[in-house]
Amino acid sequence: MPTRRLPDDPNLDHLRKQAKRLLTELRVDNPDATLAEAQLATARSYGFPSWPRIVHHLELVDRYSRSPHRQSIGGPLDTPEQRADEFLKLATLHYGQDDPARQRAAQQFLPEVAQSNIYTMVVAGEIDAVRRNLSQARVEGGPYRWEPLLYLAYNRLDAPNQVEIARLLLANGADPNAGYLWQGMPSPFTALTGVFGRGEGDQPPHRNRVELARVLLEAGADPNDSQTMYNCGPGSPPPYDEVHLELLLEFGLGRGDGGPWHERMTTTHPTPQQLLEDELVFASSTGLLHRVELVLAQGIDPDNRGTEHPGFGGHRAYEFAAVQGFTEIAELLRAHGAAPLDDLHELYAAVWRGELPTVDAALAARAIAKDPHLPLRAAETGRTEALEPLQRLGFDLNLMTHSAPIHRAALNGHLETVRRLIELGVDPEQRDPMYGGNALGWAEHNNQTAVAAYLKGLPQGTGTR
Repeated sequence: MPTRRLPDDPNLDHLRKQAKRLLTELRVDNPDATLAEAQLATARSYGFPSWPRIVHHLELVDRYSRSPHRQSIGGPLDTPEQRADEFLKLATLHYGQDDPARQRAAQQFLPEVAQSNIYTMVVAGEIDAVRRNLSQARVEGGPYRWEPLLYLAYNRLDAPNQVEIARLLLANGADPNAGYLWQGMPSPFTALTGVFGRGEGDQPPHRNRVELARVLLEAGADPNDSQTMYNCGPGSPPPYDEVHLELLLEFGLGRGDGGPWHERMTTTHPTPQQLLEDELVFASSTGLLHRVELVLAQGIDPDNRGTEHPGFGGHRAYEFAAVQGFTEIAELLRAHGAAPLDDLHELYAAVWRGELPTVDAALAARAIAKDPHLPLRAAETGRTEALEPLQRLGFDLNLMTHSAPIHRAALNGHLETVRRLIELGVDPEQRDPMYGGNALGWAEHNNQTAVAAYLKGLPQGTGTR
């Protein structure tokens, strides 16, 4: 396993500089050390067996990287090509500033642009025009340099003939595993990913998600789709269903070699087994009993901690379930061989119940070091009773990652949790580093009107500013 992860959108020049810095360090003790040795050590630190292998990986990232969210909307629309591109940008999901208003705006370009090119034909549902242009079934183009099948999968218009057009494209050479790397990130956004939607911003699925997903899988799409698993799991808020999981399991999720994207991304991409291990940890942490049953039926070890995703904090599935009081899941995991709780997790369980047993300073320090992100999880899930015990143990209720506990509580509409955080001294005006939003902004972003009304009514200067 690699000792560290490559950054998202990795850069070859950055790695070359790392290798040169390492060479300088090596020559302190070994004046004969070579650049090739430093490059090999750098590659191995990221889990690659050689420098040429990591260079090849970066070349693949560059080849498949796309940034559709950075394509600006508006501007000159003087030519038919510009209007066709604008229509495609408005009609498709790109995980940037996605909003249903964009799809409504896209309709204003119809029927003018519907037959401008193979991509607009697909998105508009112009099946007869698509039939006349099937020689372009695998040609990349349009504003995002996607294949036609990707524009169809990420289409969010209420367009006709989507399943039939998908079958036509696939029968004429379209790749069922078509996808791209969103801003160079290692988890591919495939056609399946687009069909199932959700993820950041809880984006809607394609209106034909089940039929289209089945068509793609029957045509050879690999079911070990890491971004779909994330988007329909930890990457989106509740409510959850198991439609994607049942369908992917039917076609072999958790088995096989991981398909073409795993081959391309190698150590930066989870194995089929790791996808199921992560799913078990996520489902157990969220109280999703049927998901736990589905994954355990595949023979997954309940004590495996998954792929060390930072959001899981290194906890086992049973530890999540038992600590958070998901009794039926906890009993099921124990019946499948999960080990009991250790002293740290017994302490976490007490805190989650709103208790704070007498503990020595060493155990409290271990508890914080093991998982400093517990306040984030408590706020996100509305565990108001856990907040004061966490603070007394020494946890930071203002902890900031890409967001703070109060942001997550506001986003998910946990009014009492927001109120209690502020009573305990948390500043509602602290800003997240990515969007610069305060608690009110996060509440309004997710239409949490009760939380927003409460925050607007706070006296000026509330919190720890």
